[in-house]
Amino acid sequence: MYLYHIPQVSGVPISVGLIGRLLATFPDTIAGIKDSSNDWKNTQQLLDAFLGTGFAVFTGSETFLLQNLRAGGVGCITAGANVNPHGIDAVYRNWQTAKADQLQSGANAIRGALQSVPMIPALKAVIAHYAEDAAWETVRPPFTGLASSQHHQLLAQLGALDFAMPDIKA
Repeated sequence: MYLYHIPQVSGVPISVGLIGRLLATFPDTIAGIKDSSNDWKNTQQLLDAFLGTGFAVFTGSETFLLQNLRAGGVGCITAGANVNPHGIDAVYRNWQTAKADQLQSGANAIRGALQSVPMIPALKAVIAHYAEDAAWETVRPPFTGLASSQHHQLLAQLGALDFAMPDIKA
């Protein structure tokens, strides 16, 4: 089982102490955590406490991917991978090379564009645009679609980054 730490949504943090108790009680069940706190200090605490134990630490955003890998984490589980799998994978595959920082900067720039407007509608708008299928823009409550100005802003930012989704069309 992987724990999901997202206190800004759940209202309840998963502490290092609680994880330690769960690992002691269920050593063959608890495998790791996705830390979506968006707080590197929290991720670092998890790594400091559990590095070398087999407990996998994933970040919840690609913006911390390289930092997490360098500190002993195992990767990221991120919504950004829905539209930028190649860029994020490039960071993962090349994290020990000279180009790692440049690749991370590119992934961060794309994530920044996506976060400049509401994230879930942004992801759907990007897929709709590159797939040339407006049906992808449909969101479910409580979300609302992007305003026209947000849509144009997002696509302009991604265009300035030479962003592409080469594998989206059949």
